[in-house]
Amino acid sequence: MSTISPHPPARSLAPWWRSLHEPVTGVPVWTRRAALAIPLVVLPSTIWRIVTVWFLPLPDGMSTGDASGDLPTWFPLEVYVLVLSLVSEGLALLCVGLITRWGESWPRWVPVLRGRRIPVPVVLVPALLGATILTALWGWTGATFLLGRNVQGERLPGNAPLQIDSLDGVVAFVCYAPLVLWGPLLFAVALAYRRRRRSG
Repeated sequence: MSTISPHPPARSLAPWWRSLHEPVTGVPVWTRRAALAIPLVVLPSTIWRIVTVWFLPLPDGMSTGDASGDLPTWFPLEVYVLVLSLVSEGLALLCVGLITRWGESWPRWVPVLRGRRIPVPVVLVPALLGATILTALWGWTGATFLLGRNVQGERLPGNAPLQIDSLDGVVAFVCYAPLVLWGPLLFAVALAYRRRRRSG
């Protein structure tokens, strides 16, 4: 008598995973590469954030409360970092929808709308708004960092170039620097989405 495994084999997930990332007809190669690059430029900072808060000890003399800054006491730093990381990566993964079928038609689990075409502005307006915010946010952050200041414009302590005076600083810089590309990549993919949908 045969038994049915409660867990499907990993290879059965492959078609589902491919369908989530398979570009629709008419997506140029550069657009596909740009869209798939967005989650990758966000991933290093996500990993760094989680590793430093969850797995590495805080610097001497610093407590979790100190590192939490303005966070309310009921919202621990570890939870905040996990939520921020999941939301950031989730938003980055949504950008892949600009080249796939699920970015053009409502999924089956959406009542009433299932299977219908998504109006272009419903996708395009949030994408362009997000791209504008991300470009301004990380552009400003990068510019102030290069000038040795924080985002409020106050000069950072220390004399090291770019405030990278330790291995930790180098790793943090390498992990966060790709975020400067998030906004411009999203702009490019969103405009390509608009052009493809309108021409189609």
